[in-house]
Amino acid sequence: MTSSDLNWDAIVIGGGHNGLVAAAALAKSGRKVLLLEAGNEVGGAARTEEFAPGFRVSAVAHLLNRLHPDVVRTLELERHGLKVERGDFVPSVALSKDGPLVLQGAYGEVLTGASPSEQSAWQALRAQLLRYAGVLKPFLSRRPPDLAGMSLAEMTELGQTALALKRLGKEDMRDFLRVLLMNVYDLLDEQLSDDRLKGLLAFDATLGSHLGPRSPTSLLGLYYRLAGEIGGLAGAQIQPRGGMGAVVASIRSAAEKAGVTIHAASPVAKVIVVRGRAVGVVTQGGETLRGKTVVSAINPATTILDLVGPREVDTGFVRKMKNIRMKGDAAKLHLALDGPPQFTGVDAAGHKGRLVIAPSPDHVERAFNPSKYGEFSPEPVMEITLPSLVDPSLVPSGACVLSAVVQYAPYGLRGGWTTGKLQFLKAIMAQLETYAPGIGATVRHAELLTPADIEARYRMPGGHWHHGELQADQMLMSRPVSGWSGYDTPLEGLFLAGAGSHPGGGISGAPGLNAARRIIAMRGRS
Repeated sequence: MTSSDLNWDAIVIGGGHNGLVAAAALAKSGRKVLLLEAGNEVGGAARTEEFAPGFRVSAVAHLLNRLHPDVVRTLELERHGLKVERGDFVPSVALSKDGPLVLQGAYGEVLTGASPSEQSAWQALRAQLLRYAGVLKPFLSRRPPDLAGMSLAEMTELGQTALALKRLGKEDMRDFLRVLLMNVYDLLDEQLSDDRLKGLLAFDATLGSHLGPRSPTSLLGLYYRLAGEIGGLAGAQIQPRGGMGAVVASIRSAAEKAGVTIHAASPVAKVIVVRGRAVGVVTQGGETLRGKTVVSAINPATTILDLVGPREVDTGFVRKMKNIRMKGDAAKLHLALDGPPQFTGVDAAGHKGRLVIAPSPDHVERAFNPSKYGEFSPEPVMEITLPSLVDPSLVPSGACVLSAVVQYAPYGLRGGWTTGKLQFLKAIMAQLETYAPGIGATVRHAELLTPADIEARYRMPGGHWHHGELQADQMLMSRPVSGWSGYDTPLEGLFLAGAGSHPGGGISGAPGLNAARRIIAMRGRS
């Protein structure tokens, strides 16, 4: 019997980690689920791939810092090979010509390399940031409330969040509201004095966004990061052994154990709509597949504008979808090296962490400025990992792999990336040479993925890993668009479950799990 002979309870479009999570959760609820992935293998931008003979690396995402605990629990991922131990937490090393500064443990439980007064100021600011991120955390882990038609359960949840805000106390509550939409530059300037620490925090707040530290609301990015957790600790992060592909493998294993049928190399051409309801899909190979529910874990605009078609939904909704901002600013660099590089002043433990080149908030702001005009940063900022130091199986014996997320690299580069890529790579290598002298001479192979490359290879419009800017007007109840933040669409039976939905990108699985829960809760209607 072929898949076209079956009537599926749910057809999931897209085998990135959110699609796998949604499929697994739906299958565990007793549904017959088919997952269709356009590429030759599942995992999307969280795959581990070979980019040079014998050298493997995490494709785009390379650190795990927000895999939602509900996803781990619901899918029993530890039984499927996921291992997260406190000893695996990676330190954050702020590189500087004045010597490195290191945040140890879960996002700076211990700060080394700074003055005693700065350490004290950091601990106070860290505690405040974690408290405030904790208020937003419940919003980021469940379906946003429908303010017009809230159920009793949603009203209760909203009340609990209001209570958490009240528990902050009058002073903290007033300050929370003051800083909520503030820019990260001003907050750091108020409370810290060490440029290395301020540069690291400014980088983290703006990573993956078209924002500089001085941009309004840039502090939200830091809250978003700190609302994530690993191993029960906010702000913690690990480099998974086997790369991010090992995380995807555990989710795939859980999906298959639950009974999900996975078809790779099966791109979807069209969502079939009959009288305002999604009833199945047609693949690019011409196969028609019927399903009671269609779940799209790919980009929301691609889903509506390309697969459904604008004629099937009202013009207001189409306009909103067309206006989602999603032009990426981050590039990904992979270097195959003869051996491990030596970053000046960094010890062996630091080399196994994340090394950040963002020596001051002003440097981050200067790096951002050219991207506003379609130009790349001549002195880019970046987050570097050396994953083969943690997992030598990724490289040939004695060699090393470097993986870096680099900003700012505007999707719409003036003059185009065909000629711009080599120039940008030179600028990146010059920055690396400053902090790891001699690294250039050890490079066997370099792969630079610009946002245009990320778009083409991983089917991410604009090369944006969040599938839409994660800014105040495109978050919470406005994600992917206002009025449609709860995974539903104007079409009955069609749901959105990817990073373009609430709460957003990063390897969290929350959009996929929340969408599945929404479908399960609507059992009588879907």
